[in-house]
Amino acid sequence: MNDYRLWYSAPAAGWAQGLPLGNGRLGAVVMAAPHREVWSMSEVTYWSGQTDPAPASGGGKAALEEMRRHFFSGDYEGGDRLAKQYLQPEKQNFGTNLGLCEVVIEFAEQEQEQEQEQELEAEDAGLFRRELDLTNAVAGAVYQGKSAALHREVFASHAGNLLASRIWSSLPGGVSFTLSLVNGTESFTAAAVDGGTLEFKSQATENIHSNGACGVHAKGLVKVAVSGGTIHSGDGRLTVAGADEARIYFAVSTDYRRTDPDWESECRITLEQAMGKDYGLLREEHIADYRREYDKVDLQLGRSDLADLPTDQRIESLARGGGEDPQLFALFLQYGRYLTIAGSRADSPLPLHLQGIWNDGEACRMGWSCDYHLDVNTQMNYYPTEVTNLGDSHLPLMRYIAELARAGRPTASLLYGSGGWVAHVFSNVWGFTLPGWETSWGLNVTGGLWLATHLIRHYEYTLDSEFLEQQAYPVLKEAAAFYLDYMCVHPEYGWLVTGPANSPENSFYPGDPGEGAQQLSMGPTMDQILVRELFEFCLMSAELLDRDEAFQRMLRTAISKLPPLQIGKKGQLQEWLEDYEEAQPEHRHLSHLFALYPGNAITPGRTPELSRAARVTLENRMLQNELEDVEFTAALFGLGFARLLDGEKAYKHISHLIGGLCFDNLFTYSKSGIAGAQSNIFVIDGNFGGTAVIAEMLLQSHADEIHLLPALPAAWSTGTVSGLRAKGNAEVDASWDNGRLTAAGIRTFSPGRVTVRWGDLTTSFLAEAGGSYQLNSRLELLT
Repeated sequence: MNDYRLWYSAPAAGWAQGLPLGNGRLGAVVMAAPHREVWSMSEVTYWSGQTDPAPASGGGKAALEEMRRHFFSGDYEGGDRLAKQYLQPEKQNFGTNLGLCEVVIEFAEQEQEQEQEQELEAEDAGLFRRELDLTNAVAGAVYQGKSAALHREVFASHAGNLLASRIWSSLPGGVSFTLSLVNGTESFTAAAVDGGTLEFKSQATENIHSNGACGVHAKGLVKVAVSGGTIHSGDGRLTVAGADEARIYFAVSTDYRRTDPDWESECRITLEQAMGKDYGLLREEHIADYRREYDKVDLQLGRSDLADLPTDQRIESLARGGGEDPQLFALFLQYGRYLTIAGSRADSPLPLHLQGIWNDGEACRMGWSCDYHLDVNTQMNYYPTEVTNLGDSHLPLMRYIAELARAGRPTASLLYGSGGWVAHVFSNVWGFTLPGWETSWGLNVTGGLWLATHLIRHYEYTLDSEFLEQQAYPVLKEAAAFYLDYMCVHPEYGWLVTGPANSPENSFYPGDPGEGAQQLSMGPTMDQILVRELFEFCLMSAELLDRDEAFQRMLRTAISKLPPLQIGKKGQLQEWLEDYEEAQPEHRHLSHLFALYPGNAITPGRTPELSRAARVTLENRMLQNELEDVEFTAALFGLGFARLLDGEKAYKHISHLIGGLCFDNLFTYSKSGIAGAQSNIFVIDGNFGGTAVIAEMLLQSHADEIHLLPALPAAWSTGTVSGLRAKGNAEVDASWDNGRLTAAGIRTFSPGRVTVRWGDLTTSFLAEAGGSYQLNSRLELLT
């Protein structure tokens, strides 16, 4: 039995039940039914919008000083009015990623079977099955009719740069269907260019996030080839009749960042290359390319009878507490890894956005935009990437951060009169780095820095000195230059603080609640945590690279003046510099717990008091009846408790995420009515956040040691894991029984001292590059 398979005995009723495919650029959600199949196609560069002119100056340092005087004197309303005047831009052609089109395949029914099969469908769910095999990244469906079985499979090939499908029947001549394309935008056109090929053209335009006239152009081809039977075109569709087998190929290219006309011919070249190969070879190359990444990690948490049920029934069972299904959690982790590989490869043109590379159209139809949110969502997309051994999938984000830094230089200068670079609450593919168009949530002055900490994470896991010198340090040094120039000294405390700024996207009462809530303040905790990590990493890097002595001195001085983390009157970790009363204690964001995860300023071993305060923060939020229960909050709860070494509470929240905040296809969602969501809306960060939770429960390495099984719940009492990554450039295997470690393996790719912990046991040894070390249940090295 393949434990890493999503499968269903009922047709997909819509997008939230479809199965996702991707090749790092091109995405599809496959909605299969007995006599119909729809592919919802997307492409990560297919964006509306454009690069807009830079705004006029925001007033620079003089305006900042004026605002800050109001905040320091307690005049929050006056400071907020000035922030709106100087730091609140008008919404322009920001844009959004749009769905590309739908491929609709209508299968012909045998006339003598129609009535009988319709009756059988209602009585026998075994007549139809659809699935997604995570091991090979192939989606499939089979429909067993009265006289024949119709089989379909489809995959998105990174190696071949296209989508490919095969349809075959157990009965000779049993494959007949029509294929058509449904438009994604108003400009969409499709026409047959020969008897077996449709060509489509479109532009990514819409009127909510841009002016309806600007956006990326796309050109694509759909090719159908048959064995036996006939194929012909008419009325903008292709019709196959009486074939033994059919093969479908979908290729698309866009003019994103292209000024030459060659982009229009790329999809044809892609198809020609694919058609020059046997379909079986194309499939083999796809699987080999995919499995080079996927096979790096294996997780076994123990099977139960529930593991044999269809995936939607397993989700439902978890939601109602229907029994233990430990391998569902292993499936969820591997699904998160699958989505990472499908959505973000080393050569992907862009990183994962709000919906990965897929698109249900919901975010595009409302105020959200399917974009790069910089106050948790984009970051969470990449939380599990390094630990689950997919470091190459992190690279598109590294490139995007470098581009964001270049785009953020004018913003730093025009708005704040500072050097370096800055970006705020969200961004797009057009270099947007300004604050959002409402200061209440848009003045997150460390959004770009938060994203840039992924440069730090990538280095911590890889110890890649070339990456540090050529990519991470230059971008982070320039970010540090901004904050060194931008920050000011608090007149009462003498601390260096940011501001005015948000604590994403929360609000507080500076005084009597009757006087109203505020969003902007000086020195919110999140900013100070991020700036400290930035300064300390830049200092370490400069010392390691032996350069920039004057810069080092500036950093040491600045670090000594940063505020400490503080504990409030309720025993909680303060979210703001002052111990304000929360105006929204039910708020979905927990950004100030960055110090707990993904940072390491708070650990149970080193900072027990701050760890207790972090727990109080988590528990106070959980107690709220009106808790904004969304996918990323459930993941943040799980991550926080995993870092606090509380496996049972972490398990509770990952269970809620899977059982209560997942569609049938295991895509996570944000509940209707929260943050303006007009429906239960697919947001992929919960998939990746949940994957990170499971990984953190099994392995942590943020406290200068490899901590095995740090938050293991009773439900996973026996299991094995192999191939997880630890900071310091190492891979880790572990096995356990009845909640106790039985063996571990450490493979080291850089030399140095390695410390390993399990429970109260620790061991330390000098490791070699290329070393492999086996430990027993007492953490004794085996020779």
